[in-house]
Amino acid sequence: MAIATVSSKGQVVIPKEIREALHIKQKQRVLLKLANDHLEIIPLPENPVEAFCGIFEKGSSLVDALLKARKEELEREEKEIARFLQPSRLSKKRR
Repeated sequence: MAIATVSSKGQVVIPKEIREALHIKQKQRVLLKLANDHLEIIPLPENPVEAFCGIFEKGSSLVDALLKARKEELEREEKEIARFLQPSRLSKKRR
């Protein structure tokens, strides 16, 4: 944890130990996110396209990832529908 001061221009210097821990380099962009009553600073990758492509498994494509996600979503939906179509436990006890 560290304390920083806001300058008259609204600038804040991120302390060296935090920059090193997060691998933030000079001129690197960061995302500033307002989270309720505090500010989150999130380092952005130097090349967002390469970082985005890196989220897929080796040899996988965006289409493959989307198809896999849709299949998983469909399975969840089918389970939810089946759960609602089953007779309730309460009605079984009354019989």
